[in-house]
Amino acid sequence: MSNANSFSKEELIACGHAELFGKNSPRLPIDNMLMIDRIVKINADGGEFGKGEIVAELDIDPKLWFFGCHFENDPVMPGCLGLDAMWQLVGFFLGWEGAEGKGRALGVGEVKFTGQVLPDAKKVTYKLTIKRKVYRKLTMGIADATMEVDGREIYSAKDLKVGIFTDTSSF
Repeated sequence: MSNANSFSKEELIACGHAELFGKNSPRLPIDNMLMIDRIVKINADGGEFGKGEIVAELDIDPKLWFFGCHFENDPVMPGCLGLDAMWQLVGFFLGWEGAEGKGRALGVGEVKFTGQVLPDAKKVTYKLTIKRKVYRKLTMGIADATMEVDGREIYSAKDLKVGIFTDTSSF
């Protein structure tokens, strides 16, 4: 497990290149698909269930790639990108704890959207609480999460599932 309890954008990019936790650790996406600018808090025993938590942020810039194509003359951040960021963070958590393999989103129990991210927003905040960690033949994390824009909760997700696989050829 890493001793760090926060991570910069540069460190998150390093994770995408397998330079943060090791060559065989789960990776974050890079470039446009990395939906996180920093992790401001990560621990293994916090959160509602006492199994870990993550708080991460994304700075909103009206020049972000998705505003130009989603939608013409009606720019809004796609909801699937916020959901993907939550999965990214569950996989990052497992890598931070020392898991080895390739991360894959396995599903989500429930998702609710009650708002939107527009180009004039300033910051998105993701808050995840780990519900369950499985470190057996299957490595998996399950978390609940919320996403806020400028302090207002706009997404919630229950039972986000991410697995870590040493072989994805039959996945």
